Amino acid sequence: MQSRNFIEEIKHQLRSGSMTNRLIIVNVCVFLLIILLQKSVILFKLNPFIAVEIIHRVFELNSSLGAFVQAPWGLFTSIFTHEQFGHLLFNMLFLYFSGTFFEQFFSRKKLLLTYIFGGIAGGLLEIIANNLFPALEGVNVVILGASGSIMAIFTALAFHQPNLQVQLFGIFPIRIYFLALFFLFKDLINIGTDDQIAHFAHLGGAIFGLLSIRNLYSSKNILTQLEVFFAKFPKRGKSKPTSSRQNARYKTDEEFNSEKRQKQERMDQILDKISKSGYDSLSKAEKDFLFNQSKNG
Repeated sequence: MQSRNFIEEIKHQLRSGSMTNRLIIVNVCVFLLIILLQKSVILFKLNPFIAVEIIHRVFELNSSLGAFVQAPWGLFTSIFTHEQFGHLLFNMLFLYFSGTFFEQFFSRKKLLLTYIFGGIAGGLLEIIANNLFPALEGVNVVILGASGSIMAIFTALAFHQPNLQVQLFGIFPIRIYFLALFFLFKDLINIGTDDQIAHFAHLGGAIFGLLSIRNLYSSKNILTQLEVFFAKFPKRGKSKPTSSRQNARYKTDEEFNSEKRQKQERMDQILDKISKSGYDSLSKAEKDFLFNQSKNG
């Protein structure tokens, strides 16, 4: 098999790679775009204010209500934006860890929806909190980075699979549930401090993550509802659904619960095996079953 060069590998990952890898590539590309913009201003001896203004207007989300009204798209663009390499590196490592595990239990589409809407929920909570609490009045926080989105993914994973174990520092086994509680507690106790970290954005992402696993096998699930909503929009380059597809209905709560009862015993056995011995201990049949469940989930 002929190996792919770097550009071909990037194209392959964007076309066929995991959603985790795709999100990481997008974050890195946005970071490189910002660096290119900053260096272009220096090399062409342009007014440095140009780069600052573009980044502020296009990529940042400010907790000031006035600034948000002027650039509401920052709710979306900010969750892919990092200005410091260290910030990008830490977040992408955390995203790779959380997203890779997440995709073992859920579909790619659910990961994408959790990332985007978890980040948006975090941004909204940061804006609301900074304009609601008197102690934070006049404190304008610049909200940048994928932290809120990653907290949504990590929290959803941790509360869906609380017995899942990871090796802390490659040495100490610890349940992922306790790691999530640690991060939540850390954000809670640091609210109101002058550390320039958007703690409410992290908490907002975590709240969305918790909501995303409620009624998981029901049509009431928030991710399922988002999937239904976006399914109404025709995909570019694809023909419109046929009448039989249009007439298809979503399963009732009773049907979801019936399927859940039929499959739950085997699923519990597989997940328990993963938590004790790791994913690699599964047989091919068990991996296929888990994969099919995640695709359908």
